[in-house]
Amino acid sequence: MHKIDILPEIPARWQKGWSGREAIFGDIHPRKTAHIVVDMQNGFIEPGATIEIPTAREIVPTVNRISRLIREVGGINIFLRFTVDQESLVNWSTLYRNFYGEAMTAKMVKTFSRDCHGFQIYPEIEVGERDLTLDKTRFGAFVPGTCKLRNVLQERDIDTLIITGTATNGCCESTAREAMQLNYKVIFVSNGNAAITDTEHNSALNSLSTVFAEVITCDELIERLSALRKAI
Repeated sequence: MHKIDILPEIPARWQKGWSGREAIFGDIHPRKTAHIVVDMQNGFIEPGATIEIPTAREIVPTVNRISRLIREVGGINIFLRFTVDQESLVNWSTLYRNFYGEAMTAKMVKTFSRDCHGFQIYPEIEVGERDLTLDKTRFGAFVPGTCKLRNVLQERDIDTLIITGTATNGCCESTAREAMQLNYKVIFVSNGNAAITDTEHNSALNSLSTVFAEVITCDELIERLSALRKAI
């Protein structure tokens, strides 16, 4: 698992200065909450995968634990899948032509095109009958025209997002930043996200802690949701 290292002075800014609250989002309602599970797919998780993130295998029990509680309290789990299609190859050429190049792009197409093995949700991830699965063609799930996530959330009157998945500093962080600026309450689970290295993971956690999300552990989240369930 990642060794979590969040500079204490960062959350202290809003805890002791700006807001004066220990918890930013102590007023969340379980039934208006969505657990967004980002890109827990074979192509990121399996040993030897195209973009293997080994720690993603280690967070699977944490992700499943949160998903189970969300079902119990009446929230919704939404599983996102990173997708490569012909439109994104053209419209996101900055990624595929400049950052990845021809050889890596070919691997991405072979891995993350719809119905490919790498595109599928990792089999140890528990997906319930009432859970939703949405595809996206960008790192962030709120980029206009690339994912139906925002419409789905609006239809269900969701105002709070719990984010887990991989990669912490890629699709997870991008989605969290976009969500906060669209006025969602964002809770980012520090030990429920995974990156390639501890440094990349912690850099994202520290950055998000400044003002984009409340970063807490799975145990802290479970305690908070359990207390709210009793109060309803």
